[in-house]
Amino acid sequence: MANVLITGSTGMIGKGVLLECIDDASIETIVLLNRNPIDVQSEKIKEVLLKDFTKIESIKDQLGTVDACFHCMGVSALGLNEVQYSQLTFDVTKALIDVCYEINPGMTFNYVSGQGSDSSEKGKQMWARVKGKTENYLLTKGFAKAYAFRPGFIIPERGIRSRTKFYDNIYRVFRPFFPLFKKMKSVTTTGRIAQVMIKTIHMKQTEQYLENPQINELARE
Repeated sequence: MANVLITGSTGMIGKGVLLECIDDASIETIVLLNRNPIDVQSEKIKEVLLKDFTKIESIKDQLGTVDACFHCMGVSALGLNEVQYSQLTFDVTKALIDVCYEINPGMTFNYVSGQGSDSSEKGKQMWARVKGKTENYLLTKGFAKAYAFRPGFIIPERGIRSRTKFYDNIYRVFRPFFPLFKKMKSVTTTGRIAQVMIKTIHMKQTEQYLENPQINELARE
């Protein structure tokens, strides 16, 4: 039985992870760290609200014993400069990583990054450099298990919708083609991502960077 911490459970990926964790018998308790309350009820859930995630140290004692962290929270880089995006991506994630390491360095830490993230931190795309820097900090921190999920196109399941209006509109247009898309290696789903995250708790994976083909393969095993 595992106790998990989930961030971003009000978003598309995070909510998918939350619903799978509720249904999975191997998950005992679910701590949700959000800025705003969520509309999902379960005896497993304990919700902790925090407006400024860089101040996560202030609520560390409320998190309890954590065996895994599923960091699904993220923001779009649209309209942000590198300093702003770095504050909302790297700084927030670093604060979470540091607190989780204090709580339990033996835990599994999964970070939802993105396809095309730049591990060299020197590429032309600003968001990719910041994501790559964030991945590098996590993967060198020293956790027993740590993984960077790099999904590309994701199909939302179980009635989940994207909170970004632009993406939600795209999903509406392409919804009739979802059954076909699900057969493609380059496309994954919120459910598959969640299933693989749970699997990483119980079994060490050979690769630390998991893109859609790897996520799909592990979900099928």
